[in-house]
Formats: sequence, C-alpha cells, structure tokens
Amino acid sequence: MLRSYGWDGAHEHAFAAHRAAGLRPARVVLVDRGLATVVTAAGPVRATWSAHSGPPPCTGDWAAVTTAAQPELAALLPRRTAIVRAAASRTSRPQVLAANVDTVVVVESLATPIPAGRIERMLALAWDSGALPVVVLTKADLAGRDPAEAREEVAALALGVDVLVTSIATGEGLDILAAALTGTIVLLGPSGAGKSSLGNALLGAEALTTGAVRAGDGKGRHTTVHRELLPLPNGGVLIDTPGLRAVGLHDTEDGLQQVFAEIEELARDCRFADCRHTSEPGCAVRAAIEAGTLAPRRLDSYRRLQRESDWAASRNDARLRAERENQRKAITRHLRATYHFRGQS
Repeated sequence: MLRSYGWDGAHEHAFAAHRAAGLRPARVVLVDRGLATVVTAAGPVRATWSAHSGPPPCTGDWAAVTTAAQPELAALLPRRTAIVRAAASRTSRPQVLAANVDTVVVVESLATPIPAGRIERMLALAWDSGALPVVVLTKADLAGRDPAEAREEVAALALGVDVLVTSIATGEGLDILAAALTGTIVLLGPSGAGKSSLGNALLGAEALTTGAVRAGDGKGRHTTVHRELLPLPNGGVLIDTPGLRAVGLHDTEDGLQQVFAEIEELARDCRFADCRHTSEPGCAVRAAIEAGTLAPRRLDSYRRLQRESDWAASRNDARLRAERENQRKAITRHLRATYHFRGQS
C-alpha cells in the first residue's frame, strides 16, 4: 500500500534504524487540529506528535509511527524536497506547505488578466523547493484573449518550464497534463484559479470541493481548507492546497536564479562583478533593456523579490541568533544557581 504513496528503496534504507526500534513507516496525508492522519501499510490512522520531538509534521512527510493504541509520530524522515514560504504572519519563521514533492503545478486562470509577478513568485517558490515546476493555465473556454497568445506570454516568464493550457469544460489539455505529471504532485495557486476542479479531473472523481468565483474579479472562496494528499488512479499522489492569498518568499535565492535565468546570464557580462544594474558603466543588463531584449518589468520584479527574500533570510538569522543567545543565558543562570547552592552547602 505504501508504494502507491511513493515509498521506495531509498525511504526503506533511511527507515532501517526506526524499523529496528519497532516503529512502522507512514506518510502524512493531512494535519488537522493537533492530529495527523497518516497512511500505514495497514491503512490510515490518526496520530499525535510531541512538540519536543522536532519540527511539526506537514502533508507529504514520511514518518516513523509507534504501534501503541494511540499512535504517535516518533520521528520524521529527512525531506527530499519542501515547499517553504515566509509565514503569513510576517514572522521570521518559515512555513512548510508540502514535503517530498516531485512536481509543483502553478495554477492560474485565463478568465482573468495574467498576473506576471505572482507567476514569477510561485515559480521561485517551486524551483527553490527542489521539485520540478509546471504552469497550468485553466479555463481556456473563458479566456478573454487567444489562449495560445497567453501561453506564449507566460512561457516568456517561465523559462525552462512547461506551460500547458487546459479547460475542464471542454477537456482541452487534460491528457497532456496527466502525462506530464509524476510522483507527488502539489497544486499551488490563488482561490478561483480552478485547482480543485483540476484535481478532480486528475483524480477521476469529485473528491475535492469546488465553488463559484465572483464575476467582478474572478476570485473565489477557499473551498479547500486543508492540504490533503490523495492517491491518483494511474499512480502518484496529489496534494491540493488552499488558495494562497499571499506567497512570501523565504531565502529563495536559488529559486530566483532559476526564474530570472536570463538576467543572471546577462549579469556575467557586466564589467563589475558586484554590478547592481542601475547606473554602473559596462552593465550588460541595462544594455539589454536599452536594446529592447529585456523588459524593464523583469528587472524590477527580480529586484523586488530579491529584497523580500534577503529580508526574510536576515530576519531568520536574527531570530536564530536571539534563540542561541537566550539559550546561552539560560545555561549561565543555571550554572550560577548551581554554584551558589554549592557555596551554601
């Protein structure tokens, strides 16, 4: 049963010590209200976990589970990949959206204007996770423009990424999409983009709740409220996610280099290695903009996302330093109290 959820020889090797300790492997399919629904070789169970045993579980995690009457997640296996964003609360702690993902499907609707900045942001998140991104443009039957033209526009933003046009109403592109997806697949996108409808088409059943969108702006309600993992009929598993109102980047330098590969390539020809592409002489990036081969919007977007990613990384570093300092102070207080006690005895 676990093989249909992605269990393989590498996972078995990583699990050897846990199996020797009498634990059983499981995959997290849902985390809700302090409990995790996990699937084991014997079927699904609800498991608890301790906040002191490590990071909290996330949909897609592989875990070691006790065999007690009330199962507990004793440990998580190392994550091969993880989709991590800055927490919506704007704290310095990152939020893991899904773990051990092979394919990230960035979903956008053709029924509304194409949000170039959001697509770039989602792709940076996807590339940085270690998974392979795919962009899917849905609702081709409701497009206010030629879908092929829209696809070319998005392809210019998504270098090295497959961009597919689909329609649930007509079935357009669904067979091509199914053939392009492998392993553990996660759907990312805003509410109203058609993620759940797309998921149902891949699952071959109405397993995910769908809802209508507002006519004014094409936005929808959050019909998906949890990240849930479901097996696909032809192999692989699907993770549907709630619509993302905001996608904050968290130290995604590698992802940004992938998304803006043409700027990275141009920058290698700048006269100065630390060129900021503003007014420096011999700037190959500015020269490309002046020649019309690079859109100014791309450079502006690159700079904006870089600043955001760097800010999140610096905040996280500051938090870690503060935690280490607090720990050092706690140890010092404990030692002082110990010495004081000994001095009185």
